[in-house]
Amino acid sequence: VPASGPVIFAGNHPNALMDGWLLIAKCGRWPVYFLANAKLWKFRAMGPLLEASGAVPVYRREEYGEDADNSAAFDRLYELLETEQCIGIFPEGVSHVESQLVELKTGTARVALTVTDRGKVSVPIIPVGLNYIRRHRFRSQAYISFGEAIEIDANWLERFKKDSKEAAVGLTEVLAEALRAQTVNAPDWRTFRVTQTARRLYKPATAQLTPGQYVKLNRRFVNQYVKEKNNPDVQKLTEDLENYQARLDLLGIKDHQLRKPLPLGLAMKKVAIRSLRMLLLLPFALPGALLHLPVAWAAAVIGEKFSYEKDDIATLKAFATLLLLPVLYLAISITIGIMAGPWWGFALLVVLPLSFLLSVRLIEAEVGLIMSMMSLIRITRLGSEVEDLRATRADLVQRIRTRVEERV
Repeated sequence: VPASGPVIFAGNHPNALMDGWLLIAKCGRWPVYFLANAKLWKFRAMGPLLEASGAVPVYRREEYGEDADNSAAFDRLYELLETEQCIGIFPEGVSHVESQLVELKTGTARVALTVTDRGKVSVPIIPVGLNYIRRHRFRSQAYISFGEAIEIDANWLERFKKDSKEAAVGLTEVLAEALRAQTVNAPDWRTFRVTQTARRLYKPATAQLTPGQYVKLNRRFVNQYVKEKNNPDVQKLTEDLENYQARLDLLGIKDHQLRKPLPLGLAMKKVAIRSLRMLLLLPFALPGALLHLPVAWAAAVIGEKFSYEKDDIATLKAFATLLLLPVLYLAISITIGIMAGPWWGFALLVVLPLSFLLSVRLIEAEVGLIMSMMSLIRITRLGSEVEDLRATRADLVQRIRTRVEERV
């Protein structure tokens, strides 16, 4: 990412406003001005925040018809870039939950070509891949990658002068290819699930993947599977993988729990260690957990009930939490400050956020403990079924690794 000068960050768009926040956090430039759907200004809580961030409203033709006039938006983008600012655009046009990149709009290319053609600055486009491991889960991992900049050179400017529409379409195709290289793209969710299962079985237990390695390995599995999916051997392997995953889902067992037999004594030791960890955290985190339960509940309800699209759930949960937590902390601090003195109120403003972090750790420890106990019970009760699944797993691992080795 250039340290100075105008830049267009162009990313895929799987998770609504979370995508913009993640890009701002990791791109190394500030400020970044975004295009945003004009309908977001209808939400009272979002409007002021969008205005404060300098976001530029865009009116989508699908929603506003002939009234969708974006000339002012383009003028604003030209102005920002010619003063060497950074802008962020998601050229898919709308956030979505598809298994692959959807068709890109040509607006990003038109902006880069137009501004560079005006002669004041040259504007590179940097493709940004946003990959969420579990998009709606709190504190789950995400991987953001920045591809090599697409420069608007003399060849692109010549094409633009001859035929602006053709040049914009051609540059958009180059951008789409660059974005595919930074993301995982499966033609459908069945392909994605099958390749996820295969990748999970292929990875040795001793290999600890970073989010970047996880995404790259997924991409390789998807790309190779698409090439070979009509091969009879691959079709049989696909059927067996789906059956294996269905049996795991039915029994409530995770694949990693079948990697090797877990002696009852060792399993109980793991449960005991997690129980001890939770007990140590409990005195410190329980007050914070009880205090934050209403906020967590409200954020979950808002995210699930008021989202108009699946990709908005995480955004609404984050907005609800960011708005409710300061209100809660101020209310408690002011109340205690009035009752016990201002210094106690100020102290609470410091202590309450720390209690939030501790309560998060407590909840994670509780979830880990419950999952461990449930898994232990299932595996103990389902002896013969588990052994059969382990045999099936070993066979699938061998078949997958053989196919991978043949192609390396």
